[in-house]
Amino acid sequence: MGEIEDYYQVLGIDREADQEEIKRAYRRLALQYHPDRNPGDKRAEERFKVAAEAYEVLRDPQKRGLYNQFGRAGLNGMQFGGFDNIDSIFANFGDIFDEFFGFHRRPRPQPQSQPGKDLLYQLEIDFKDAVFGLETSIEVDRLSACSQCQGLGIKPGSRQWTCPVCQGYGAVSRVEGWLRINTTCPHCSGSGVIEGDPCPDCQGQGLQKQKRKVHLKIPPGVDEGTRLRLRGEGEAGRRGGPSGDLYLDLKITPHPLFERHGHDITHRAKLSFIEAALGTEIDVPTLTGSSRITVPAGTQTGTRFIIYGEGVPILRGNGRGNLIVELELQTPTDLTPKQEELLRKFLTARQGKKLLKKSSRREEAAASKSL
Repeated sequence: MGEIEDYYQVLGIDREADQEEIKRAYRRLALQYHPDRNPGDKRAEERFKVAAEAYEVLRDPQKRGLYNQFGRAGLNGMQFGGFDNIDSIFANFGDIFDEFFGFHRRPRPQPQSQPGKDLLYQLEIDFKDAVFGLETSIEVDRLSACSQCQGLGIKPGSRQWTCPVCQGYGAVSRVEGWLRINTTCPHCSGSGVIEGDPCPDCQGQGLQKQKRKVHLKIPPGVDEGTRLRLRGEGEAGRRGGPSGDLYLDLKITPHPLFERHGHDITHRAKLSFIEAALGTEIDVPTLTGSSRITVPAGTQTGTRFIIYGEGVPILRGNGRGNLIVELELQTPTDLTPKQEELLRKFLTARQGKKLLKKSSRREEAAASKSL
């Protein structure tokens, strides 16, 4: 750079200049000495660097204060030594050049990674497994990183090389006036490199359809339609992107003895009308065994009994629902002659009792009138 110049003189401003004056002065010099306007001119390139150095110091209040007090030596503690090349200026002042000219030179874009797709799997489980939980494994067909090329998509031993169109920059430029406008390179799609021979196993995709065993831990209390999410168990991402997720939609196989209603379950117990009339004790099934309940005499069909704590565990909570036993009285259809005779006697006795009650009520009413 030669002899160190005064930054204020470089920008052509006085020492009391405000930020807007500093920015305008730098814009003027950047426009004058811009490399795209002065191709191959080493002196213009040097002036471009000096102007950027002056602007970097004077736009920063802390650096400017040290410079005003101690000169360039005051910046040593800030670890600032100017700009060695043009690219470092564009990297540091990218937003400024966007503001000044509507473009700036950008570093070569890197190939963008892509996250893997999510997968949906429908799983049917047993009623009791939904109630008490289940650990199992399933096999899922999914796209995984190719084991042959490790997801790179190129034949092992084959190489990548710099794109000959953009020279690895990832962009090509066109000139409008003295400005150079950059666009994504159509030859390498902005990656800056050309891939080697495609991997024969995955045809260059980097991904293969594979079966994978996935371990599942289904919590107690899940219900029909519950959706579980397994992070990272979906399809593999491209170019190092994260894997997608695996979603499980649960379907519950119906139970022959129980119906579920939220956290409660119901069971219909069949009982003869004679047992219901006389009263009895019956054993009813539960999810874990059986339980005995007392049916009082005269119980009607549809009567419900509650067995507390024998229902479904509360998902993400404590406790369990209840087992509700609903009685269903049955009428016999295969009576023997002897049974029919007994029932007819029973019916006659019931009807006689009713007639006796009616007669008694009439006599009571007549006696009441005579008084």
